[in-house]
Amino acid sequence: MTIGGKLMTTNHTLDRNKAVYRCYIQQVFNEGRVDLLDELLAPSYVYHEAPPGTSPGTEGIKQVVSMFRAAFPDLEITIDDQIAEGDQVCSRATTRGTHQGEIFGIPATGKAVTMTGMTIVRIVDGRITDSWVKNDVMRLMNQLGAGSASR
Repeated sequence: MTIGGKLMTTNHTLDRNKAVYRCYIQQVFNEGRVDLLDELLAPSYVYHEAPPGTSPGTEGIKQVVSMFRAAFPDLEITIDDQIAEGDQVCSRATTRGTHQGEIFGIPATGKAVTMTGMTIVRIVDGRITDSWVKNDVMRLMNQLGAGSASR
């Protein structure tokens, strides 16, 4: 809908965009369904602020999912809150898992860990085109015994 020359987003579109992101987290990260990425991510997908050494686009997300699920096989991300505006969705989430494989050069510790984070995604035509992710990685490192607070 256009009002005064500006595109207005309906509640239906905002709800759909939030659902797309929830599906992405549940099926790709929590269930490891990287086969769904071609449906959920636009071909031009950009992972802004991706971890160093991560491939661009869909391949980069596959690498991140594989890395985290190998280190935390029981990985579970819970979306605690979501706000949608226009074509963007902001989500606050809590990630939990048991450290059973190497991550960031840290061998498995068997520790249960929790990490919080915020993500903004842009969704166009039902597909994620961009994502900006900020997680409290220092808290994760501290829980694994590798952060400065543990020394």
